[in-house]
Amino acid sequence: MTNSTQPGQLSVGTVSENWTGDARFYEYTTAADPIGSGIISPIPAKEFGPELYNSGETRMVTLDLSKELRTEYQATSPSLLAHFIRINAGDSINTQPNATSELYYIISGAGSTEVNGQTINWKEGDFLTLPSGSVSRHTATKDTTIYYILDTPLLDYLGAKATEARFEPTLFTAEQAKAKLDEVANAPDAHLKNRISILLNNQRFDQTLTITHVLWAMFGIVPVGSNQAPHSHKSVALDFVAYAAPGTYTLVGDKVDPVTSQIIDPIRIDWVTGKAFVTPPGLWHSHHNESGEPAFIIPIQDAGLQTYLRTLDIQFTHYDQE
Repeated sequence: MTNSTQPGQLSVGTVSENWTGDARFYEYTTAADPIGSGIISPIPAKEFGPELYNSGETRMVTLDLSKELRTEYQATSPSLLAHFIRINAGDSINTQPNATSELYYIISGAGSTEVNGQTINWKEGDFLTLPSGSVSRHTATKDTTIYYILDTPLLDYLGAKATEARFEPTLFTAEQAKAKLDEVANAPDAHLKNRISILLNNQRFDQTLTITHVLWAMFGIVPVGSNQAPHSHKSVALDFVAYAAPGTYTLVGDKVDPVTSQIIDPIRIDWVTGKAFVTPPGLWHSHHNESGEPAFIIPIQDAGLQTYLRTLDIQFTHYDQE
């Protein structure tokens, strides 16, 4: 007796497995651009207010857009997951994520992180990055709030585990960041720049010039009365408003007037101190300050990865300071 099998089947004894059940074929033009055609889910310009974390019990608040992104795992962008953390004085929170990179921005308060047998002290305005394999306990000596970003969605999508630490835990102090930003803001040519900002860099990533091999972190100022010209990039920005008075806002849209370089039919995102918002990839966006006080913004992106892939594609309109 012989076993007969159809093409694409494997006969094992008396059991046949069909290996072609998931195979599909498309004519090129119908499938080559799932973003443009709308097949893949768009990334929304979502806002998350400080009321999510500025009072109450010790907790971690996940800024989850998995429903909008149609993922089976939590995600704020396709590759990053953002959180707000609140730790009341004397309390602790533990973290042990499957991530290659963790970034903590201390919104308020003070405390320490015990990670893999080491202790790192931090305070308001500091940035802390931790590598893969970090088993951490974060303890507050004062009521503390934190903006927390990691790249677990990227690993979830790949079905991968982070196994190699690519950098050491690194603290970027508030004093150092503020001093460097002041230097840039006070430079004679500051008024000619599209963005008055600094980028945080770990020296181990001397090609991407980013804070980790995956993450990018910028610390920027929008001076009083400024209208920063639009720019765009292919990396999703998870923006955090470190400080802003009423009258500071971002305009976001998909087209720019070729004559005026202004965004056509934009949506407006008003800045509020302690607010986070998502700037979708590829859209033009501009920052404006019509208040009487300087405003400060911290965009965090997967631009370390995008830069390594040579896909970041930052584009600027001509600069027109009004």
